[in-house]
Amino acid sequence: MQDKHAHAKPINEVVAALQAHLEHGLTETEARERLRKFGANELTEKPRPGFLALLWDQFNNYLVIILIIAALIALALGEWVDSVAIMCIVVLNAIVGVIQESKAEQALAALKKMAAPNAQVIRDGHQITVPGRELVPGDLVALEAGNYVPADMRLVSAVNLKVEEASLTGESVPVEKHAAAMLDQEIPLGDRKNSAFMGTMVTYGRGRGLITGTGMNTQIGLIAEMIQSFEDEDTPLQLKLQQLGKVLGTGCIAICGVVLVYGLFRDTRLTEIFSLGLVNYLQAEQKDIINLFMTAVSLAIAAVPEGLPAIVTICLALGMQQMIKRNALIRKLPAVETLGCATVICSDKTGTLTQNEMTVVQGWAAGKRFKVTGEGYNPSGQFLLEDKPFETRSDPDATLLLQGALLCNDAQLDRKSDEAGTLSWRIIGDPTEGAMAVVAMKAGFQRAELEKAMPRVQEIPFDSDRKRMTTIHTTEGAPFAFVKGAPDVVLDLCTHIREDGNTIALDEARRGEVLEQNRDLASHALRVLGVAYRPLDAVPANPVAATLERELTFVGLLGMIDPARPEVIEAVRVANGAGLKSVMVTGDHKETAEAIAREIGILRPGGLVLTGPEIERMADAELAAKAEQLQVCCRVSPQHKTRIVDAMKANGHVVAMTGDGVNDAPALKRANIGVAMGITGTDVSKQTADMVLTDDNFASIVAAIEQGRIIYSNIRKFVYFLLACNVGEILIIFGAMLFGMPIPLRPVHLLWLNLVSDGAPALALGMEKGDKDIMSHPPRPPREPVINRDMAIGIGVIALVDAIAILSVFYLGLQRYPGHLEAAQTIAFVTLCVSELVRAFTARSQYNSMFSIGVFSIR
Repeated sequence: MQDKHAHAKPINEVVAALQAHLEHGLTETEARERLRKFGANELTEKPRPGFLALLWDQFNNYLVIILIIAALIALALGEWVDSVAIMCIVVLNAIVGVIQESKAEQALAALKKMAAPNAQVIRDGHQITVPGRELVPGDLVALEAGNYVPADMRLVSAVNLKVEEASLTGESVPVEKHAAAMLDQEIPLGDRKNSAFMGTMVTYGRGRGLITGTGMNTQIGLIAEMIQSFEDEDTPLQLKLQQLGKVLGTGCIAICGVVLVYGLFRDTRLTEIFSLGLVNYLQAEQKDIINLFMTAVSLAIAAVPEGLPAIVTICLALGMQQMIKRNALIRKLPAVETLGCATVICSDKTGTLTQNEMTVVQGWAAGKRFKVTGEGYNPSGQFLLEDKPFETRSDPDATLLLQGALLCNDAQLDRKSDEAGTLSWRIIGDPTEGAMAVVAMKAGFQRAELEKAMPRVQEIPFDSDRKRMTTIHTTEGAPFAFVKGAPDVVLDLCTHIREDGNTIALDEARRGEVLEQNRDLASHALRVLGVAYRPLDAVPANPVAATLERELTFVGLLGMIDPARPEVIEAVRVANGAGLKSVMVTGDHKETAEAIAREIGILRPGGLVLTGPEIERMADAELAAKAEQLQVCCRVSPQHKTRIVDAMKANGHVVAMTGDGVNDAPALKRANIGVAMGITGTDVSKQTADMVLTDDNFASIVAAIEQGRIIYSNIRKFVYFLLACNVGEILIIFGAMLFGMPIPLRPVHLLWLNLVSDGAPALALGMEKGDKDIMSHPPRPPREPVINRDMAIGIGVIALVDAIAILSVFYLGLQRYPGHLEAAQTIAFVTLCVSELVRAFTARSQYNSMFSIGVFSIR
């Protein structure tokens, strides 16, 4: 019975399909039956993995399995100290991993909060209040300004109804709704004028609607399902470390096997085994075989960098602290590193690249085209005429224009100040009207004073069919009317125009000039409104539009837009210089998106612009083929956003997706790293994202990417350092076997080296500040291994030098202290500790020597 295509059907067909009633609504019996059939109007959530499942994931790791086997062998051979030490490391790593993984996602909980707790519903002919979860398909719901829409619905009546859908569609301004509109079935979500959607908010007017979808069958439910359907993907670093671990583990098993076989047959002839028999031979050589097993265990411990997971975790955690200083809150540790290899930033427009504050930026009155500076709702600003200061209050035509914008207006301005004492206003009401009220404030007009001098005595409210609003005022007993609305509509009602403070006839030349100015403002993606006025003989008791809105005098035009953030232009330039591809992905209209993208530098010559319907018609392969040229996507749905992310990933990109609305959540989840806005972002986007920007500043994304590159560079440094140490330890033990020497290092020595002597320097390497020109290089290839060819050669050379040095001092120790193996092992152990500490200093940079950096420098 739930109807996903109700927007494409006449109301009578929708009523029939839902078995609904437009006069008296459903009966309580029908509502109970449908509630039992369709379930509650709430979002459902997949069961989360339990504690045991999370714990198993921690042990289901190649290197961890090798360590567990080594611990069991050590325990079976009576070496319980070594066995306990190994198991402590394994358990500690598992505990850290479970704690990280058990931080449950709250995206679904946040989505649930967006459903209205209560709703006004018509049942049995009476309007009653019921909990939102009890609504069912076919319910007739009443909507008023300030209400959240409790479920997806097809409107059956709408009176000046406007709904704020920015969090769902990315639309900058409230959408006017028309119940009688007939729409195509494939029309984008943002253009469904005859429908309202769960979780959006009514900002103006009133209406009624038939519920067509509840719970998971709503647009928000679809988003929730998409969020849950996307499995968490391993980050590039995790994949590379897993690959490295498998290589190390396989090499470890191979070396252990070679050592064990070589040890068994080094001093033994095959004829002895055949003559004694294998069992008798093993019993006779039990002690030596145990020593060989312990040697193999030592090799396993030497090959596995036990401290690597802990050091990576600590390094990422410390990187999180650095990110916070750059206004980026990391919710998931691996995201710190993923930022470092990001190649594409897919950014939402509204509230991310723009201020999410409709702002008047240009005006026209009596042949004078002026600009308005100043950010959003901030009361400070300047008016410019031909780039020179323009005193609007000294110009009678501009004064009348701004007075009309402020008086013919229902928006309220709530004065507020931030922690620094900066004064600004918060708009209560329609953002478009709020922008007109703010521009009048910027000119110095105070609403309270103006309304006292020219009080409103009558009005004709805004009507979506008339596309205008009229208010009647008096000044010194003389009544007059202000009319505000769509410029072409208002102009058609005018017979005169203001010019230099005088009222003159509106001839065709002047009419053409107004229309040309309107077209020019609109071509810059501005939303344009016209203002007119008319002196009256008396205040009508019951004003009628047909008699009042005629013979008007045209005053001027005001053009507004949701402007780009001032710092975004520089951030995009830095991103371009760092080899990052920026793509605007928005639900807004094509003209507006193109204008903003061109202004901030995202849309460049040759760049591709795609709309949602165009993306809908493309196959995945075709979209991926065009992804490299893609720079702007507009009028897109949540499904389109995820397809865009997938197309970029199909081309080998590491994608950072930014957003603030519910509509962004699936793409945030699907991207390699999701970035949510901390101030304007919804709870859904924040809980779904990997990173939250505490200042909603696009520039902070670029700063976070820089920090991510530094962190990855540091991770490579200490992985390089640790592997050089571990390979050196392997060569030391293997070399001792080859030369018939005792084992220079016991398993507990190797554990100490790997966790303490190597761990602390590795952690210090993880805190290096990085190279100053790190953002002048292109992103590293996502498939580039952690250890490249040059680093592998370096590891081999360093390990060989270490092995020769330690075996030499071990040999000298045996000669100096004959019969005291422990003394020689101590000498070898201390020498290796010092050697690896010196090596840590040389690992601080891949390109610069220790002497050029400075031994005691802090970079």
